[in-house]
Amino acid sequence: MSGTAPGYGRLAAVGPYFALDAATAPTDLPPAGFRPLREFYAPGPDAPLAARVREFGRRLGSNEPRVAASILHLGLAARFCSASLGAAVLLGAVPDLAPDRAYVRVPEQGPIDLWTPCPAAPDGPGPTDGPPPVDRLHHALVHDQLEPLAAAVRAAVPLSERLLHGNAASALAGALRMLEPHAAPGRARALVTELLDRPPLAGTGTLRGAGFRRNSCCLYYRVGPGAGVCGDCCFTRPPGRP
Repeated sequence: MSGTAPGYGRLAAVGPYFALDAATAPTDLPPAGFRPLREFYAPGPDAPLAARVREFGRRLGSNEPRVAASILHLGLAARFCSASLGAAVLLGAVPDLAPDRAYVRVPEQGPIDLWTPCPAAPDGPGPTDGPPPVDRLHHALVHDQLEPLAAAVRAAVPLSERLLHGNAASALAGALRMLEPHAAPGRARALVTELLDRPPLAGTGTLRGAGFRRNSCCLYYRVGPGAGVCGDCCFTRPPGRP
């Protein structure tokens, strides 16, 4: 039997990108429909992630695989950033969502569902007793989640590392905006500021107040003539358009 681990309901209350399912006992198995995240990342043209890129491009109406891959990557990065940052700030814990241990379920629409085999234990002081677990979160989020995600996307569709790092930073800043109204003042911002100062996210953009300006573009403007640019884009208007 599995379900939402104690305390994880607070994450779902922030929004669907923050929700996280977890085992409640070491012997629990993931619910029906979940598959190992490493299988989702498998290489090859018929692998789940590559197929997802093609389907995403069809829904966008774009015939450029790199555009679909970049925007899909941004959404997946937002999912990992939200769940991990939310747990670190609200619960004082960092969930284990590495590809060899986490499970994923891909719905027809909306963010992917995530399941971890063991609830994350508090990593030091609780959420109101001291600073969040910066070092632990940096390793778990950047090295265990964002780097394998970027590698899997690049294996499906060639994209620059700079673009993908910018996507990850944008996703992290977006998670911060969603989380701040639910967290102790300054806690989430201090953590995100620290993450953006460390490689590989250092230099990807500037966090000022409630806004973030990235130094790269996710390519959304190439979806179509009326797409425009994102609010945190390095461009103020689509390149090549008056």
